Amino acid sequence: MTTREQQQQQQSATPTPTPTPRPLIELREVSKEFPGGTIAVDQVSLTVEPGSVFGIVGHSGAGKSTLLRLINLLEAPTAGTVTVAGQELTALGARQLRAARRDIGMVFQQFNLFRSRTVLGNVAYPLRQAGVARETARERARQALHFVGLTGQADRYPEQLSGGQRQRVGIARALATEPRVLLCDEATSALDPQTTQEVLALLRRVNDELGITIVLITHEMEVVRALCDRMAVLDAGRIVETGPVRRLFTAPEHPTTQAFVRSAVYASPLLDLLPELLRKHGVDASTAASVLAEVGA
Repeated sequence: MTTREQQQQQQSATPTPTPTPRPLIELREVSKEFPGGTIAVDQVSLTVEPGSVFGIVGHSGAGKSTLLRLINLLEAPTAGTVTVAGQELTALGARQLRAARRDIGMVFQQFNLFRSRTVLGNVAYPLRQAGVARETARERARQALHFVGLTGQADRYPEQLSGGQRQRVGIARALATEPRVLLCDEATSALDPQTTQEVLALLRRVNDELGITIVLITHEMEVVRALCDRMAVLDAGRIVETGPVRRLFTAPEHPTTQAFVRSAVYASPLLDLLPELLRKHGVDASTAASVLAEVGA
């Protein structure tokens, strides 16, 4: 075998490295200052990978909702750039921005449904606004309602539905436009615990079955733990820590993250069972005491 043939054989045997996927969402040094000098978001940079579920956690007033609205430019940044699906939204004109927003669905805390429209009419509304023919819009709305489990509610009105059903309508409305990204603004905070779990399960299906990237904001660490792959912690408009959810739960570094993790542990119904579980699995007394002290039990 010649040297050239040997080189070719070696090259063919060498595995081609898998290219790193480009972020679907990228914020670079994004800030938002409101009239009067209030800085709601301060030099935030983050990336969200395609197909992931990304959580943004922070206390009330930390800037979470403003940050979420900056992703689809419902709020225009004072500084920085926002790129979604390869398009720098901050560089687009009004008409181009409207078209780009079709890739971005949004689910609101208070549902934001039209009381005067039926469930079907609410879900079809953004399609009609985008110029989709009436019957096509209604068919796509029916498909979205079927996905969220509300096939039999199409002709009812929002006030005839429970809170969980209204949020499902909101999710169906966001899905009807077939977005690549779904933004969720405290989507479960107005719901009872059981309904919260049902909505989280639905959002997991949205991600798993439809491949839609989800960005959600919340002040509830249990929501993040149940749904998210990665998370960022926001404090006074700045990201103080970011990384995989598991790492931030098990080894939080910033005091704000540590406080959120402690609050999640205290709220967990498993906390009362922890001493017994440690003994059951043969953890020695000194180690068990250290673990219990760590979580404050």
